[in-house]
Amino acid sequence: MTTFCMMKLLCQATRNEKSSTRRFFGTLLTQTPQKRVYCPFWMVVPDPGKSTVFALAQPFCTAEKSHTEPKSKAVFGSVGRRIPYRILHVINQDGESLGNMHRAEALRLMDQHDLKLVLLRENVDPPVYRLMTGQQIHEEQLKRAEKQKAKPKPGIVQKELSFSSAIAKNDLETKTKQIAQWIEKKYHVKVTIRQAKDSNTDMFMLYDEILETVSEKATYLSKPKVTREGVSTCILRHMSDRELKAYQKAENQKKNTVKKDENEDLKSSELHQ
Repeated sequence: MTTFCMMKLLCQATRNEKSSTRRFFGTLLTQTPQKRVYCPFWMVVPDPGKSTVFALAQPFCTAEKSHTEPKSKAVFGSVGRRIPYRILHVINQDGESLGNMHRAEALRLMDQHDLKLVLLRENVDPPVYRLMTGQQIHEEQLKRAEKQKAKPKPGIVQKELSFSSAIAKNDLETKTKQIAQWIEKKYHVKVTIRQAKDSNTDMFMLYDEILETVSEKATYLSKPKVTREGVSTCILRHMSDRELKAYQKAENQKKNTVKKDENEDLKSSELHQ
């Protein structure tokens, strides 16, 4: 009797095990395919209470490509000895072309003359490099920073005015009023002045007159400078709240000083009488 019961229990356990195995592999076959990368090997999962189970191992990754961050824009300056190109077009420190040469030759010239190599144009074949001194690199960096500063920021409107240094006084007043209206709207205003042949008026004095008229709200974004022979330009902008407070404080101090001096002069004249 005991033997019969043992055999019955063993048969029942075998049927349960087969049923569990069919359900397991049936689930694997009916699963919706997913974008996963599977390892090309089988993994054995031992369990003392169950039969050995074989299954595909799924690594922690997917088939989708990761998004790489865009490369930041290279800053103008020395590239050191890190040159990925074999052939370069080299320009010397005086701006003269030295032609195409191997990077080893360019590095030899750099060391020989104690200069620095700067990448000028990369999207050409061969790429263009220039030998420059540290002072030349510094000056070029300042120029580029000034140009970048002068560019209008996204969302900011920039207006432009252009006239001759021989402009009549009433015309200058009209243009100054127009500038004041644009400044009030917090626009940037680019002013370009051309030096007239028969005019002795200093272009920079005209800029000072314009700024003096709108000095309560405007200041220079880019100070007046000569862009080419006979032509100069500047960019005006609205002052920030902090700058306005500082300007008003300085004006009040100036008025108080003038008033104090006038009172002292009045007292001095009364004493002499």
